[in-house]
Amino acid sequence: MAIELKDLTKRAENYSQWYNDLVVKADLAEQSAVRGCMVIKPYGYAIWEKMQHELDRMFKETGHVNAYFPLLIPKSFLSREADHVEGFAKECAVVTHYRLKNAPDGQGVVVDPEARLEEELIIRPTSETIIWNTYKNWIQSYRDLPILCNQWANVFRWEMRTRMFLRTAEFLWQEGHTAHATKEEALEEAVKMLNVYADFAEKFMAVPVIKGVKSANERFAGALETFTIEAMMQDGKALQSGTSHFLGQNFAKAFDVKFINRQNELEYVWATSWGVSTRLMGALIMTHSDDNGLVLPPRLAPIQVVIVPIFKNDEQLAIINEKVEPIVALLKERGISVKYDNADNKRPGFKFADYELKGVPVRLVLGARDIENGTIEVMRRDTLEKSVEQLEGIADRVVALLDEIQDNIFQKALRHRESKTFVANSYDEFKQLIEQGGFVLAHWDGTTETEERVKEETKATIRCIPLDGDTTPGTCIFTGRPSARRVIFARNY
Repeated sequence: MAIELKDLTKRAENYSQWYNDLVVKADLAEQSAVRGCMVIKPYGYAIWEKMQHELDRMFKETGHVNAYFPLLIPKSFLSREADHVEGFAKECAVVTHYRLKNAPDGQGVVVDPEARLEEELIIRPTSETIIWNTYKNWIQSYRDLPILCNQWANVFRWEMRTRMFLRTAEFLWQEGHTAHATKEEALEEAVKMLNVYADFAEKFMAVPVIKGVKSANERFAGALETFTIEAMMQDGKALQSGTSHFLGQNFAKAFDVKFINRQNELEYVWATSWGVSTRLMGALIMTHSDDNGLVLPPRLAPIQVVIVPIFKNDEQLAIINEKVEPIVALLKERGISVKYDNADNKRPGFKFADYELKGVPVRLVLGARDIENGTIEVMRRDTLEKSVEQLEGIADRVVALLDEIQDNIFQKALRHRESKTFVANSYDEFKQLIEQGGFVLAHWDGTTETEERVKEETKATIRCIPLDGDTTPGTCIFTGRPSARRVIFARNY
């Protein structure tokens, strides 16, 4: 059975299938009865909960508060902001009726044609419209600003091609929506939240990211500027891992949200919105995991340490239990989530394979002989290295090891990104590099036409215009026109 658990498609054979296999075999999620939607299983949801917990703490530390807004949005709201409706119109799920009735032939139920809604309702693809309609009632004066709200919610966008966590019709996320008295304050907020996302990605997910600005073509529908963090997966493809949008006064104008400023003049409010979703689960899996299963960063692992006893009889188990109890207590005192798996219905080999598959960062194994020798076996999931350590002081060693693993998997991901980041100075060179996979830094003339032609010919998009990095001007690799600086191209998820 243990072999079957680890029977994953190899990354080198079929990276996409490896990912799909791993999501299912590691008990993270499965397909649902609703096309395009997934069931997030308890182990997968436990990882998401840890993400939520840390992000929620970071939001609150920067002055944000949580609220909740309706799932259903009047259709007319979406037509208030032209770019916004154009961006989401094809993805919207529409509610047209409010009642069912028994079918005339007695076979189940049908929609009652008499129960058509006067105005159709949209299941939220995002909440800018319903929130800004609400903010109109909250804001009259500069004294009411800023409003710093966040919402943890689900959203729905029809998707033709789905992949669990990366792209599903319904997904979980948080969406921040803030209102400000000045343009400068709103822009500062958008950048601040981008930095929060980058800190979370690097310090908790151990995923190195590049901060940048989206091109006009890749910008959020209705935004004046979209800031992004971009991560590189093991196959060299990019994954947009979080976005923060400067909305200007677009939504305030669409919903007539004005305030009396300090000069006693009436003006429109300035806005931002920002969000990350369960797509981060996909980033976590694809950045670190291997052919044996998940590799989880300790700070987000539901189980950080598992202890497996090796015993032949109840007498030996009782002795091991006595030794393990204070170790578990010490680790829990340090805030470490630890599981002591002394169940006798599964063999140790099965347990080893299962916890390896699920990415538990540290495994401790203790048998009767270990107790005699005063030692314990330690295995770290990131490198699969085993060592024999002294039983005394093992709690301190494990705490230090968890920090070591967290740093090691970040550094490994960073080295991988650096090894697959290239510079192209001609279009021929660019095309060759894109085929290899990775980030390609190249000059671009700033036009949507050029961006679309490059995408059409190479399937590569501009992931971002980096906030840091080389700002030396040059000439566009495609048109030869002047270019202000290099941008990052890549194929993406």
